[in-house]
Amino acid sequence: MSERFLVVPVAHADESAFGGEADGDSVFDAGGGEGERAERRGSVPILQYSREPNKYGDGTPRESSPFIHNTDDYKGTLYDGKNMALFEEEMDSNPMVSSLLSKLANYTNLTQGVREHEEADEDEGAKKKTVKSPQMGTFIGVYLPCLQNILGVILFLRMTWIVGTAGILESFIIVSMCCSCTMLTAISMSAIATNGVVPAGGSYYMISRSLGPEFGGAVGLCFYLGTTFAGAMYILGTIEIFLTYIVPSAAIFKAEEKALEAEAMLNNMRVYGTCCLTLMAVVVFVGVKYVNKLALVFLACVVLSILAIYAGVIKTIFEPPVFPVCLLGNRTLQNHGFDKCMKTEIIDNVTVTTKLWSLFCEGPELNASCNEYFNLNNVTEIQGIPGLTSGVISENMWGSYGPAGMMVEKALPSVPATPSSQDQYMPYVVNDITTFFTLLVGIYFPSVTGIMAGSNRSGDLRDAQRSIPIGTILAILTTTIIYLSCVVLFGACIDGVVLRDKFGDSVKGNLVIGTLSWPSPWVIVIGSFFSCCGAGLQSLTGAPRLLQAIARDGIVPFLEVFGHGKANGEPTWALLLTALICESGILIASLDAVAPILSMFFLMCYLFVNLACALQTLLRTPNWRPRFKYYHWTLSFLGMSLCLALMFISSWYYALVAMLIAGCIYKYIEYRGAEKEWGDGIRGLSLNAARFALIRLEEAPPHTKNWRPQLLVLLNLDSELSVKHPRLLSFTTQLKAGKGLTIVGSVLEGTYLTRETEAKRAEQNIKSTMAAEKTKGFCHVVVSSNLRDGISHLVQSAGLGGMKHNSVLMAWPGNWRQSNDPQSWKSFIETVRETTAAHQALLVAKNVDSFPHQERLSEGTIDVWWIVHDGGLLMLLPFLLRQHKVWRKCKMRIFTVAQLDDNSIQMKKDLQMFLYHLRLNAEVEVVEMHDSDISAFTYEKTLVMEQRSQMLKQMQLSRTEREREAQLIHDRNTASHAVLNDKADATPERVHMTWTKEKFFTERNRNREPNANVAVRDLFNMKPNQSNVRCMHTAVKLNEVVVNKSQGAHLVLLNMPGPPRNRGGDENYMEFLEVMMEGLNRVLLVRGGGREVITIYS
Repeated sequence: MSERFLVVPVAHADESAFGGEADGDSVFDAGGGEGERAERRGSVPILQYSREPNKYGDGTPRESSPFIHNTDDYKGTLYDGKNMALFEEEMDSNPMVSSLLSKLANYTNLTQGVREHEEADEDEGAKKKTVKSPQMGTFIGVYLPCLQNILGVILFLRMTWIVGTAGILESFIIVSMCCSCTMLTAISMSAIATNGVVPAGGSYYMISRSLGPEFGGAVGLCFYLGTTFAGAMYILGTIEIFLTYIVPSAAIFKAEEKALEAEAMLNNMRVYGTCCLTLMAVVVFVGVKYVNKLALVFLACVVLSILAIYAGVIKTIFEPPVFPVCLLGNRTLQNHGFDKCMKTEIIDNVTVTTKLWSLFCEGPELNASCNEYFNLNNVTEIQGIPGLTSGVISENMWGSYGPAGMMVEKALPSVPATPSSQDQYMPYVVNDITTFFTLLVGIYFPSVTGIMAGSNRSGDLRDAQRSIPIGTILAILTTTIIYLSCVVLFGACIDGVVLRDKFGDSVKGNLVIGTLSWPSPWVIVIGSFFSCCGAGLQSLTGAPRLLQAIARDGIVPFLEVFGHGKANGEPTWALLLTALICESGILIASLDAVAPILSMFFLMCYLFVNLACALQTLLRTPNWRPRFKYYHWTLSFLGMSLCLALMFISSWYYALVAMLIAGCIYKYIEYRGAEKEWGDGIRGLSLNAARFALIRLEEAPPHTKNWRPQLLVLLNLDSELSVKHPRLLSFTTQLKAGKGLTIVGSVLEGTYLTRETEAKRAEQNIKSTMAAEKTKGFCHVVVSSNLRDGISHLVQSAGLGGMKHNSVLMAWPGNWRQSNDPQSWKSFIETVRETTAAHQALLVAKNVDSFPHQERLSEGTIDVWWIVHDGGLLMLLPFLLRQHKVWRKCKMRIFTVAQLDDNSIQMKKDLQMFLYHLRLNAEVEVVEMHDSDISAFTYEKTLVMEQRSQMLKQMQLSRTEREREAQLIHDRNTASHAVLNDKADATPERVHMTWTKEKFFTERNRNREPNANVAVRDLFNMKPNQSNVRCMHTAVKLNEVVVNKSQGAHLVLLNMPGPPRNRGGDENYMEFLEVMMEGLNRVLLVRGGGREVITIYS
């Protein structure tokens, strides 16, 4: 038998090294008992001998956990023999694929909706029962709910009236348009719903995650309002059926006159509607499970009612139902106050008047005074339901629109009479509202809504990505067939005057669609009543949950209170708000007035579903991979256009109001809402638009008229990585006024790998400072081996394409003289050179900490000293500053310098004319600077400057020489001054900088060539360079003039001279600039970028 040794951690004495107990031969049992194991516990791994090689295989670790670091017990042991050792260090952040798949397999997408609320109710604080995985299929989970939500109140109460008013052809167009709209929307919705898992939340979730929080919140609230008003519409439908067809005697308000009947009916609707809403709200509050249990009953009512209609249609072929309609001339009469359709009848050979006579005449006598039209025309009786084979379809083919109060007439010959005001009190069937095509579209559209019912149940479906498209599209096809067939069948079976009789007054107050049904009109009446009740309850159940989902997303701050509810999650507060909004719809009291309102909100929701699909398809987002393949962006675009057209067809003013509401919500979320990153399509659209604009911008540089400073602001950070000069950002805000590009950059010294965390912290600090200073722009922190290279990288590479900076703003290094490190001012000069080479403007602010923050400056001046022309930037900057409220009250003054041979009067006139053409308001002053002798002060200042410069050059030794020199000095001091031993640890820099002339000669002579004495001697006996003297003279004279004229100015803008070509004079250049700005508080040195930035042309 072969043998092998295994390395076994003793820390797990109770288990074998590779999972599970060894069967009596554990490697730990080789020696000692339990006590011995305890002693070894915690020690280092030991080498154990094993005679069973096949038992352990090749050292495969335990695989009980999907992740490698599952518990602390496994740490340090699981990697023994691991064949993924190369990836060990990344396992914490990047799990193994096997463990990821294990997690996904255990994932269930149960809705956090009604099911959990029911379980919480039933548990009553007990332990939560195990949630079963969803089992609903396509038929039960999507098809039937969609069918139930689509078919409803409009079909039963208004469909016959729409067919009669619009005619079969126009009704067919209305139904086709609305059904096409929902079908196209369903295709778009199917694509979105199958593009990944859609949790509970349905349409709101889909829209918000596809179009972003602003659109999502706006459309989500519109959908919520639509669902709430749908509840009001269903309740009004319920009450209309109850008061008109079931118990008309239950009316509280009764009209004494016919003209007041409509108003009395509206008041009855308000009272009963409010009571019904209260009752339904209580049912929903007590428990949603009751609503869900009744859903099947309500669905059965709808299906039975539709089957009764089709059965009635078939029956009319053989035996049409008897519903006689009484006509006076060609006018339809209300069949309420009389029983026989005749003026007189013969009883016992005596002619007597009927009840109909009494309605039109002043008495029952034959010689009584009667209505003129009644006298001139005969009474006829026709069949209200002539049947499918009667040929009435040709009469109902065309529409019959008219104003409110217009009588419903049949195309029969009649004798006209003089129009009388008494006609309105006669028992004629009249239009209750003015009818026209677009009104009918708005009233009909709610009958095709409800297509989201399947997607709202996405969490309860076994396979949502398969069920939602199939179930929704099949439901829409089914309902479309039902609606289109109903249009044709109603027109073919029912007489036109009965179709146009909205409330069935001509057929003894029967529901018109009920007259067609078999076996009895009551099948439709009772079925539609319960159908409307169920739809109302479901609206009151769904709307609060939708509002709760929006509130819990936190995108609309003032709605957060509606995210709370009962202990089991029931949205109590949301239900209360829903009931209040629903009550406002009930107070309108007219089904025909409420229907267009909810049409608007649903159409807006569908419009954005189509937009979301079209946008994702056109942008080709990498994550856009729907399983549903039968979609195209053109279909989505067509659906979106159809939704928009239907909105304005139905009611242009309601459409505008709905858009205004959505727009206000959008802007509110954008302004106050929480920032959410949902990977939405609008962000993708913004990126595409930005890319397109950047490519266009790069084609050509901007014209002079469009030129504005696009700033790169170079910031210094302190040791805490905070911004040293936040007022530089304030000045940026004032200069930019939120327009154009601002890039705020900073440099950290080091390597990115070691300072990555600090770089991110610095970026956060800069962003928070930018927010505090109201600076809109981008932040860019670079880590570089040295400051010089970092700034160079920023100047060269900040920005993108055409959106690159053209100007650099930085603070003047105020303490450059005191700094031990010359790199600070050398970096500044190199930045000046680089911006010049890159043809970028440079702005340098002196005493930037004294610049104004947000406080408005009192009246004062911004003084511009225009010495050389560098593109006109000096004139443009004050104009831009004065656009901001801080500098608005400041006046602009321009000073220019005249030489000896200049005509200062003419110069002033020319400059004033130039400013006039530039449309700039400014005072102009020409300052004369005559040649004068160089003063002793200037000479001495130049000499001191050059001596200091020369001394620093002599002091710049290499690091090795400095350390060696310091060590020599340290050794000599130790030998000669034993008393000062405690001071022997002085830093080399301190020792090196203790200058005396003797030490300088002694130490230099030891390690340097003999001619060093000459250099030091020159240092104290040198004469200043004539070029430097002239430059210093200019700086001193210019400073005198500027201080004399502009010492009290709020801001002084000066031309910035360029650095010397010879780098040896860099420090002298700094000195010249310092002298030029001496005695001035706020100064902005300006150096142009080599192009014209201001023009006199329009």
